[in-house]
Parts: sequence; C-alpha cells; structure tokens
Amino acid sequence: MTSTAKKVNLLGLSQDDLEQFLVARGEKPFRARQIMQWVYQRGVDDFDAMTDLSKKLRSELKQGAEIVPPPVQTRHDSKDGCVKWLFSGGSGQAVETVFIPEADRGTLCISSQVGCALDCSFCATGAQGFNRNLSSAEIIGQVRHAIRELPSRSNGESAVTNVVFMGMGEPLANYRNVVPVLELLVSDWSYGMSRRRVTLSTSGIVPHIHKLADDCNVALAVSLHAPNDELRDQIVPINRLHPIATLLEACWAYAAKRSNRFITFEYVMLRGVNDSLLHAKQLAKLLQGKPAKVNLIPFNPFPGTEFKRSSAETIRHFQDSLRHSGLVATTRKTRGDDIDAACGQLAGRVSDRVKKRLGEKSFGQVVNGDKSIRMSSV
Repeated sequence: MTSTAKKVNLLGLSQDDLEQFLVARGEKPFRARQIMQWVYQRGVDDFDAMTDLSKKLRSELKQGAEIVPPPVQTRHDSKDGCVKWLFSGGSGQAVETVFIPEADRGTLCISSQVGCALDCSFCATGAQGFNRNLSSAEIIGQVRHAIRELPSRSNGESAVTNVVFMGMGEPLANYRNVVPVLELLVSDWSYGMSRRRVTLSTSGIVPHIHKLADDCNVALAVSLHAPNDELRDQIVPINRLHPIATLLEACWAYAAKRSNRFITFEYVMLRGVNDSLLHAKQLAKLLQGKPAKVNLIPFNPFPGTEFKRSSAETIRHFQDSLRHSGLVATTRKTRGDDIDAACGQLAGRVSDRVKKRLGEKSFGQVVNGDKSIRMSSV
C-alpha cells in the first residue's frame, strides 16, 4: 500500500471482498473476520485500536484504507421516542433514517437511494424524484451510527434489534449495493441479526425478488397497496411492468425458499381510493390460502399530496373483512409523524435527475440499469 494511492473504504465491503482486499496484500483471509468484528461489533474506526492485528498490517491499513461513514447533518427526536437522522448524500443531497423504539424491539428504518424513481403517487420520497444510489458504506453507515449513538436496552443489548429497508428508495433498484449490507447485517462477524429481523421492502421488481431468494434470503415485504391491476397501475406505476399476478408468483417462490415462510404485504389506506370493502374482498381473494400477512398503513400526509387518510372506522372494517377471510391482518401504528418520520413521509433533500415519465420505458430503465440515471443492475 502506498500513501499516494486512493484509500479504500472498508465500510460496507462484503466479507468476500474484504478477504480479497487482504489476500491481495499478502494477508490471511481470517483477518477480514477480525476487522469486521472491530468495525461493526465494537464500533472502532481507528486501525491502531485493532490490537489483534499485526503492527505491520495496521500500518498498511492506515496508508491504504479507511472507514468512512456518511456524515450526519441533523437529528430530530419525536415526542413518542422516535429518532430521525439526516445523512449527507453529497452535493447538497440528503437521506433520512428513522429509529422506532418499542417495548420488545427497536426498529431502524434505513434508506437505500437518494430519492426514488418509481414515483408511487402517495409517497413523499417519490414526489421528490431520484438522484442516485447509495453506496454500501452509506447504507450500513446508517445502521452503525444508530447503534453507536443510541443507548443500549435494559438487557444490555443494542437498541437496534430489527432493520427494515423501508426508508427512501427502492432497495431492489440498488441491488448490488444492498445485498452486501444484508449479508453484513446477518453475518456472525458483524451484527449477527436473525434473518427474520432484517426486512427488505420492495414495490415489486420481480427479477430481483427471484435473485434475492438465492443471494440473501431475508424477510420480504411487498408494497402492494391495491388489489387489482387497474388501480395499482395508477398508484404504483411499476405494476405496468410487473403486474400483480407476476409479482405474486415471485412472492410465493420466495416464500417457498424461506424458513420463515410468510410474505408481508403492505397496504396504505387512502380515503376513497383503495379502502372499500370490495377492495378488501378482492385483496383477500388474491392472498387466501397463501403464506401472506397484510399490514394496513394509515396514510401519512405530506405537503402537496392529493390523498387523505382513511378514517379509523374504515380501516377497522377493512381489517375485520380480511380477518374474516382467514388472513392475518394488522394495522401499523403511526409513529414519529410530529417530525415527519412516519411511513411515507421521508423526503430528505433530493435534486431530481430523472424526469417523471410514467410509461413502461422509464420503468424498464429502473429495472435494467440505465447508466444515464446511475441505477444499478443485477
């Protein structure tokens, strides 16, 4: 390693990539496991403090490597205990991350992109457009910062027990940077989380759902939001490329490969749009007898939106209808709305680099990886 060469950020590297980095420099592969424990389990970013590494390796790491998380710009604390951080995305961009504490868990909602190109009509992130993918370092850096900053639980464990990819962006449109983070979250040498406690939420990029089942099988949540193609085409435009039948086929194939079989289907409740009992019956017909759970999400408003939240009574009747059909159905409690940290409200700061085009061509570029908009492909 030389001091003049560009330093490699070790944060976010998969174990395989870190091993290759070290082997190329004459080190044994097991050194990667030691470094991962220092970086993730102990939160250390000073190579001199990694005392089980040789002095020679520590010196070389200081010359040719670094551990650089995304800078934190602001922190906001909700009256209900939620915390929202704004992380710099460079060039005036920023993404948001939210921690949601509960009695039996602490869930961290992380972002995978600066904005989102999928343009779901009820989402504040989609309303801002898309700028770029986050790197693996920028994604895992959100987790690392929260774990380091938040006080431990009463039992001494980390405040963060669950991680969900439900923040800004479509994770499966940033596949190559998201998968290494999933691997780090479940690896025994880094955070060692159960695969059941790591959830990836997608609007439905079908080829990547199939690939994810083989590459890193974690819990899957699908943003369905409509029980028929006509309505879903309008509010979740990726449906025009991957309609409901194709999406569900991928979901059931994914569930068949998982030890925890259920797929969670997220359904935001929009007044007068998708919340009738007819919609509930249509939804039940799609999911009955399948490994499915439904999570109803009261719509959280944001500036400029045309949508309104379904009434509590409407949501309750919708949930009861699903339950009477034999489905497991829950309603998500709104948290952090006083700091705009509730589901669907995350916006950060995004300079849109993609004009909103609702035709199939634009979504084909999202899926296949158009270099002009810096989307990653598989």
